Amino acid sequence: MQKFGKTGVLIVNLGTPDDPGVWSVGRYLKQFLLDKRVIDYPWLPRNILVRGIIVPIRSFTSSKLYKMLWTKNGSPLKYYGEKLVEGVKQHLGDDYVVELAMRYQKPSIESAIDRLTKAQVTDVVVLPLFPHYASASTGSVHEEVMRVYSKKGAIPNIKLINSYYDYEPLIDVFVENSKQFDLDSYDHILFSYHGLPKRQLVKADEGNHCQKVKDCCKTISINNQFCYSAQCYETTRLIAEKLNLSEDRYTVCFQSRLGGGWIEPFSDKVIEELAEKGAKRLLFFSPAFVADCLETTIEIGDEYQEEFEEKGGETVDLVPSLNDNPKWIKAVADLVEMNA
Repeated sequence: MQKFGKTGVLIVNLGTPDDPGVWSVGRYLKQFLLDKRVIDYPWLPRNILVRGIIVPIRSFTSSKLYKMLWTKNGSPLKYYGEKLVEGVKQHLGDDYVVELAMRYQKPSIESAIDRLTKAQVTDVVVLPLFPHYASASTGSVHEEVMRVYSKKGAIPNIKLINSYYDYEPLIDVFVENSKQFDLDSYDHILFSYHGLPKRQLVKADEGNHCQKVKDCCKTISINNQFCYSAQCYETTRLIAEKLNLSEDRYTVCFQSRLGGGWIEPFSDKVIEELAEKGAKRLLFFSPAFVADCLETTIEIGDEYQEEFEEKGGETVDLVPSLNDNPKWIKAVADLVEMNA
């Protein structure tokens, strides 16, 4: 089959405010939380909740956190996204057109697709920067990509990457990043992933398997291959295996919950329990995030450190995100080529 144009690559992360000011943060939160895949309530209660309660309250508190996160390069998530795209372009060469997009705010998916269209690409590979599939993240990116393309007269061949939680180069970079720490000096190691409401796991389970079997998430299989929680446990198992960690040395937990009915155990509760048992030093991995962001730098690095100290602990260290690690950039380029 003859191919006329180049291959387009759309690399997508969650998003970030334009600046850490209250109004910019409010705009970002509104777009993010009104997504029906993020808060999966009917339209009216979702709008009342987001516009009437969450955004007016959280805009101010989140703005303070973003000001702590912001660097001279702006938002770390966007900065490392741009560095990643630059590096991937160099690896892939002239046969590819690579664009960065954010699901929420700028650069938008629609603007990135417009640039790919103008470049007359024949194929498009869509790579969400979420190693683990969830309807609220990867699913939302895929839906938005198809919404934008559905308005166009000509739709190219599109390959949507679902997940890559067991992609060995990704595992290897997290393992390498952890080598700067003396793992034996820590009382416990936590693998903390972004939380989700349990109902979203159930909705994603077309086989009616979810939560019907005890500890069903701890082993991945055909029955739960698209389960976010099961994918998180498998990433943890692969990292722990390469580090020769016994199961009693680490815990899988989930952070950033909003409301009740979310996946357990909760990261902050695990910290509290470990402190009560006399733990003084904790090491965190955060493999759901490939770049520094609020959930890693601030939530784990600052807030969990403070909470741990309040309970009698001393040190919370965080294994760095993948950011612009050259091996991660090469891994992304290789993943694109595998799916092109």
